[in-house]
Amino acid sequence: MKNIAKLLVTGMVAISTSTFAQYSSTPPEVSPMPMKPEMTEIWEPEIGVVTPGAKLGDAPSDAIILFDGSNLNQWESSKTPGQPAPWKIVNNDHMEVVPGTGDIKTKMKFGDCQLHLEFSAPDKVEGVSQGRGNSGLFFQDRYELQILDSYQNRTYRNGQAGSIYKDVPPLVNPMRGPLEWNTYDVVYTAPRFKASGALDAPARITVFLNGVLVQNNSTIAGLTLYIGLHNYPEAHGDDVIHLQDHNNKTQFRNIWIRPL
Repeated sequence: MKNIAKLLVTGMVAISTSTFAQYSSTPPEVSPMPMKPEMTEIWEPEIGVVTPGAKLGDAPSDAIILFDGSNLNQWESSKTPGQPAPWKIVNNDHMEVVPGTGDIKTKMKFGDCQLHLEFSAPDKVEGVSQGRGNSGLFFQDRYELQILDSYQNRTYRNGQAGSIYKDVPPLVNPMRGPLEWNTYDVVYTAPRFKASGALDAPARITVFLNGVLVQNNSTIAGLTLYIGLHNYPEAHGDDVIHLQDHNNKTQFRNIWIRPL
């Protein structure tokens, strides 16, 4: 500042003194811009309208119906891509795994989403631990939310219903009895990858099982492998939802999804 002042005095440069006059160390008696309510109101664009389902669990107006009991048109065989899903429809109400036919997957691909799915153990209760009503709900064809008959059925914590398989155990076990229907309501956030292919942010998931919070914005550590540490070996984009054939006649109904 001394050098600038000297230059001003000698006339070597022309700097307006108003440059300095705009600053003051004395606070104003009244705020120069009092806050008004409308200054923090966001009016545009207007929020879009979605009509909710008639009752809790019904699909809202913007959902994609993946299964309503009438057909398996949204699904195909995982074992033989392009071929019809080999599971059976029962009473135009629900579908049932046909053991040995393989997993099924959606024809459409998804990333971030809200998903609703209802499942039930086989009508005949048999087996213990992982052998009882086992299936799985996979997001982006990679990350498994476990489906299991966990009603009075002891197994490892991170392998029971509501767990991110072999990763995050559920907070609690709110399973209904084997002859009753259970409901998953899920908010899933897909992993993000850098341009280099390196992981930028892992997948995250919030899960309600029968209306009870069992995963609270949980981090998914990577591929939900049966053996070995979970990881993200490669970058990927949107991918299919798939349901697992684990040689149990697990049943499913009322499946819908909302891309986010």
